[in-house]
Amino acid sequence: MEANNLHEVLRSVYEEMMPMCADMAAVAKGVAGLGALFYVALKVWQSLSRAEPIDLFPMLRPFAIGICIMFFSTLVLGSLNGVMSPIVQGSHSMLEDQVLDMNELQQKKDLLEREAMLRNPEMAYLISNEEFDKKLEELGWSPSDLVTMSGMYIEREMFAIKKDIRDGFREFLEILFQSAALVIDTIRTFFLIVLSILGPIAFAISVWDGFQTTLSQWLTRYISVYLWLPVADIFSAILAKIQTLILERDIEMLADPTFIPDTSNTVYIIYMVIGIIGYFTVPTVTGWVIQAGGAGNFMRNVNQTATKSGNVAGAAVGSATGNISGRLLK
Repeated sequence: MEANNLHEVLRSVYEEMMPMCADMAAVAKGVAGLGALFYVALKVWQSLSRAEPIDLFPMLRPFAIGICIMFFSTLVLGSLNGVMSPIVQGSHSMLEDQVLDMNELQQKKDLLEREAMLRNPEMAYLISNEEFDKKLEELGWSPSDLVTMSGMYIEREMFAIKKDIRDGFREFLEILFQSAALVIDTIRTFFLIVLSILGPIAFAISVWDGFQTTLSQWLTRYISVYLWLPVADIFSAILAKIQTLILERDIEMLADPTFIPDTSNTVYIIYMVIGIIGYFTVPTVTGWVIQAGGAGNFMRNVNQTATKSGNVAGAAVGSATGNISGRLLK
């Protein structure tokens, strides 16, 4: 299953869990009703004891919250998701446009890179079977020619091994990159499901005097967590744009017939490491958009995980581009 399909599964899980809000709404009605009774009684008693007229407007708050609890799925969640969905769709379309451009340029670069390597007599036989056979036909059967043939075979195998190791580390980093995105999306879905299911309880508790801030805290946390996905898409779009600019520059350089390309893909690997670490900063960046507390321990764990992931990825890059490649080139 591809990573995009896993993201779709998470969306389906969220939608399938939403009917559970109705079960919590039944419990929340009782809590809110009892809280409304004490709230109204307290306000009335305070007005009577002070010989003041009764102000009815503050007493409408428990009834408004009760209506929200009764129609929580449609009135509260439906309104919030309806307002936030265009943001998610807009950021995702931005990402798709950048990824589409990057894929087209990558295909063009791969083609030009192969043509450039074929123009180089010292590397053409390493990637082309026709050039390799042609070079073998040019050699004779003298002892020096046999030594040259053996060296060609060894050099070709070493080039293939080096390419396999480089591609293996690249795939490893791509898996880590996709895993980081899925970790953020999975945690986001979990938080949204918990906030949605327990939302009626939070609304009911906010009816009680002294717990009014519970309602505003629930709203800010729900919106903040919901924005994780748009922020992650924007971050991915930025990385895709950077890679697109790099590919465009590489294509311009490959247009020069005398240019010999570098197949190590070091820049690509570096940006994969940046992307792995950057995904774990999504909750922090979202907190700059809308302030929501209550995730301090989670944020510390996320930062520690990002540091460890960066160390692992950096060690892998150093091993791939340094020690192993250096030994293979000897």
